Amino acid sequence: MPNPPRLRAAALTATALLLSSVLAGCGDDSQDEDLSAQELSWEDCPAPSPAEGGGDAPSPLADGDKWQCATMKTPLDWAEPSGDTIKLALIRARASGDESERIGSLVFNFGGPGGSGVTTLPAFGEDYAKLRTRYDLVSFDPRGVGRSVPVECQNDLQLDAFFQQDATPDDAAERSTLLDNTKEFNEDCEANSEKVLPHVRTTDAARDMDLMRQVLGDAELHYFGISYGTELGGVYAHLFPKRVGRAVFDAVVDPTQNAEQGSLGQARGFQRALDNYAEDCTSKAEDCPVGDTAQDVKDRIAKLLKDLDRKPILGIPPRELTQTAATNGIAQALYSQDFWEYLTEGLDQAYDGNGQILMALSDSMNGRNQDGEYSNITAANIAINCADDKPRYTADHVERKLPEFRAASAVFGDFLAWGMISCTDWAVPGAADHPDVSAPGSAPILVVGNTGDPATPYEGARKMVDALGEGVGVELTYQGQGHGAYDSKNKCVQDAVNGYLLDGRIPAAKTVCS
Repeated sequence: MPNPPRLRAAALTATALLLSSVLAGCGDDSQDEDLSAQELSWEDCPAPSPAEGGGDAPSPLADGDKWQCATMKTPLDWAEPSGDTIKLALIRARASGDESERIGSLVFNFGGPGGSGVTTLPAFGEDYAKLRTRYDLVSFDPRGVGRSVPVECQNDLQLDAFFQQDATPDDAAERSTLLDNTKEFNEDCEANSEKVLPHVRTTDAARDMDLMRQVLGDAELHYFGISYGTELGGVYAHLFPKRVGRAVFDAVVDPTQNAEQGSLGQARGFQRALDNYAEDCTSKAEDCPVGDTAQDVKDRIAKLLKDLDRKPILGIPPRELTQTAATNGIAQALYSQDFWEYLTEGLDQAYDGNGQILMALSDSMNGRNQDGEYSNITAANIAINCADDKPRYTADHVERKLPEFRAASAVFGDFLAWGMISCTDWAVPGAADHPDVSAPGSAPILVVGNTGDPATPYEGARKMVDALGEGVGVELTYQGQGHGAYDSKNKCVQDAVNGYLLDGRIPAAKTVCS
């Protein structure tokens, strides 16, 4: 996508579908009630709102139980907890086992930032069926996301144009256009969402989760954070170390990096994943249709992107597949090894002048459905990152850093380097260089790193363990591919995670699963 502070995955089920609404608002009245004593009114879930991505209401679980949805009131500004309130959208599946064996609620955040937990949890719900035997499975749309006072920036037509622009300028004119478009996008965000933009920081979401813990009736927060959800979980543990229950961090964000370091790390991570894809394609018994050797695959991809920069091809009519959209689509396919076959087919088609599959992958990353409607994942992603990240990078700074990014990745380097300008004209100052996740006194947190993860490179797991502090983080390594480990279905990983969350058995530090 053009100008993301960091690449991030849309719900993977949206990709599969592409390839095969009531918006809660800010309350105007102050409140004197004890929000921790509020009772949630759980009802059958409605269809997702446009900001959540649209579509149908979630199907019942395999045992016939229905997903239930509710809204929770929380302060708009945690510095003024008795002031205006907002409503957060929640979803749950009640525990399937005996009530006497129930531990409590297990709260999920699937990442982004900007991903809707209300739509993502049902999409993957059956993957967590074993955890549901002792927990209510719960997720939510964090503030600024989906149905929880969504950040709104531009309409669908404007976003189509925004995502078609050249995000890797080659000359002064292209650079000026990119800067102007980025500034216009940011100004539209301020015009349409001024009231909520200062209040979408990760620290705000962490305080919301502690209120959620109380409202759900749990003495401790049992938590499963994935991708950005590990950063949110780390911030929660820092703020409320004594309230951490059993927690798992999967696909771990490096909490020690600033935005530039994070982008550079992603350039290396996505290049590593592309290397692995190329090796896999060319090592199989059948011919790889996109190259004879791994280096040939990568060379042909680089040439395709260069050709698209000069002359786009037809994508999903009437839109064209540009260099930016193709890069974005390739990145989306690298989030899961299950999508490598789509990447191969998409590249093979693109070499013949057909860009439909790569554009569908790019649309999924950007939150665009088949009807041309966008969720608010891009707006929320940028708003949360810009509210969190203190650095503001200029175009001159990016150009000085381009050689380093290109050395990290010939395919993704420019793309991720220029993404650093997203926050330059943002209306709200960033909070810090990087999050504080030190959590002395917290219960153990299982930290799972995947050696082939493109979006949250493996090295971040060790950094998270160190930052959490002695006796808190317990590192588990998965030698695999894709973003995250638990949903890879690897038995070793799942047994370790399930053993901790269900029975309190923490695996030995530095356990390796392959």
